[in-house]
Amino acid sequence: MDSTQKAAVQSLVHVDRAAGELRRNMPVVVLHPDGPLLVAAAETATPALLDQMCDLAGVDPVLAITDKRASVLHVNPTGDDVLLIRIDRHIREEGLEVVVDPADDLENPMKGPFRKTGDKPTATHRAAIALAKVARLLPAAVTAPLASDDPAEWARAHDLLCVNADDVVGYERDAGLALTRVTSARVPLADAENTRIVAFRPEAGGIEHLAILIGDPNRHEPVLARIHSECFTGDLLGSLKCDCGDQLRGAIAAIAKAGGGVVLYLAQEGRGIGLINKLRAYSLQDQGFDTVDANERLGFLSDERLFEPAAQMLKELGFASVRLMTNNPDKVAGLEACDIKVVERVPHAFPSNTHNEGYLATKKKRSGHYL
Repeated sequence: MDSTQKAAVQSLVHVDRAAGELRRNMPVVVLHPDGPLLVAAAETATPALLDQMCDLAGVDPVLAITDKRASVLHVNPTGDDVLLIRIDRHIREEGLEVVVDPADDLENPMKGPFRKTGDKPTATHRAAIALAKVARLLPAAVTAPLASDDPAEWARAHDLLCVNADDVVGYERDAGLALTRVTSARVPLADAENTRIVAFRPEAGGIEHLAILIGDPNRHEPVLARIHSECFTGDLLGSLKCDCGDQLRGAIAAIAKAGGGVVLYLAQEGRGIGLINKLRAYSLQDQGFDTVDANERLGFLSDERLFEPAAQMLKELGFASVRLMTNNPDKVAGLEACDIKVVERVPHAFPSNTHNEGYLATKKKRSGHYL
């Protein structure tokens, strides 16, 4: 690894460590020419942390939320993808988690008013929300501007981690391009006895991605492949709310029957929002919202997944083109944008049940799936 690669990996490590600090309810400093910010995760922020940030920065912190979440709170749009909200007394008394977590919106709606600060959000505010996403927390951040001429030195003096905004914004993409093949083992499966599982680890840390390599597919021909985002509830528990378990087991059986191929099992639970946030989305679905609206009410995009890890794994395994088992046109476009040629889309659908009929209908109507 040359010096440039080492520096890139070290930048990813800084982001990974900063995300860990947010999960531990510790503030970090995010740097950008637009202005440095002291940042904490809104989901975990306590009154004591708000007081600490006020003392450190010398100003009252404000809440940065996405426009998706702001619309739920009936905050007038500004045309920006991030809005800055004053943390007034009633918000402090209710707790920030009530503002940023919509799980109880219908039964216990958070009462406003929610006052915008009047300031325009910066690239640093966007990076603060992106860092919360990296930490698999709700996409909202408590932020306070720093007046220091040397914010990096200020952070060191206060024993706080420091991270560059550009590194945060590019983290998910760049981490997917910096995968190391760690190990592999033969794992005979019920529907595919000739199977090896190959593990890939992000060089900056994070959860491993797995390639389920079935048979010995020819590297000179398009490989039959399935990109599958991990789904604890569907894959492991057999949840009837989605079709993930059927798709995973169906792909393994179909690939084995065809003579070989690969399933890429990606650590992107809940369309990239993480298991806890997926359960929050499930709670909203029980209130009548579909999968797209549920994710957006949480403040996320309808789909936060990236395809760089899948493309990198295919390249490491020696595959340059695929016959992709999917009903999702975004997967085709996503792989091809990462220089993997999709020579054929192979339909991959299963019958619905009474619990996932709406879920599948939303996939078709709102996400453009071929169902």
